[in-house]
Amino acid sequence: MASLKVPTNVPRPEDDAEQLHKAFSGWGTNEKLIISILAHRNAAQRSLIRSVYAATYNEDLLKALDKELSSDFERAVMLWTLDPAERDAYLSKESTKMFTKNNWVLVEIACTRPALELFKVKQAYQARYKKSLEEDVAQHTSGDLRKLLLPLVSTFRYEGDDVNMMLARSEAKILHEKVSEKAYSDDDFIRILTTRSKAQLGATLNHYNNEYGNAINKNLKEESDDNDYLKLLRAVITCLTYPEKHFEKVLRLSINKMGTDEWGLTRVVTTRTEVDMERIKEEYQRRNSIPLDRAIAKDTSGDYEDMLVALLGHGDA
Repeated sequence: MASLKVPTNVPRPEDDAEQLHKAFSGWGTNEKLIISILAHRNAAQRSLIRSVYAATYNEDLLKALDKELSSDFERAVMLWTLDPAERDAYLSKESTKMFTKNNWVLVEIACTRPALELFKVKQAYQARYKKSLEEDVAQHTSGDLRKLLLPLVSTFRYEGDDVNMMLARSEAKILHEKVSEKAYSDDDFIRILTTRSKAQLGATLNHYNNEYGNAINKNLKEESDDNDYLKLLRAVITCLTYPEKHFEKVLRLSINKMGTDEWGLTRVVTTRTEVDMERIKEEYQRRNSIPLDRAIAKDTSGDYEDMLVALLGHGDA
């Protein structure tokens, strides 16, 4: 009987942990070695490396990275190394704090993560912060923003492809009536956006477009110039129906600002690399006529640039 061949090119977590420990040793940190390992490992591999590192060196890898790295490069490596649910829990917590408050991040996490992943985020949040995400969102928002955000982070959407076309027609009519009345925080308006499956919502919004001659976001845009709630409402709809369009916009605004918004840039690259980065890159190229990796390379430098560009090629690694 032929013996099974064990692939020799699969990285061993023991070897990776040892190399990372070497990168922290001696005079100065070997950032290139850190990038060459972590930027080319998937979430399961990174989790194994953390476990092996802790068992071997009696230290959390994240604490070691925190001691050795700094600035935007540190943030990129730390966010990438975290388990995806832990990472989203951390980003959610930062988004509810007084000085780093960012409702857009809460919308991203609530609307672009599958239902089970969002549930795991909320479990990780409770384990780390000893309170629920819903508690913090309720405490740090008010009025229409709370009315929208609280059910968004509380929901567990149906993930199937089943669509009820009669329901799509009737709810498109409700949405159109509320938009016509400018009743954007109406209970039914929010109920439809925060509870329906993405497939059902897609059918409803397609019917809205076909029946009433405009995409709902186009109608909302006409009113949203100085209205933060309406801008957030549009982001909810885009994240639920066309997430790569939302993330392309975040990247474009992060890179094209006077001075780069490294927080937005790092967040999108580290959270979407293992999800839909190829689609985001296509959308970015289509919208800006320049490849995303070139745009990032033009706007960043050093180890931070090397880490982000390596992550953009992660799927090809």
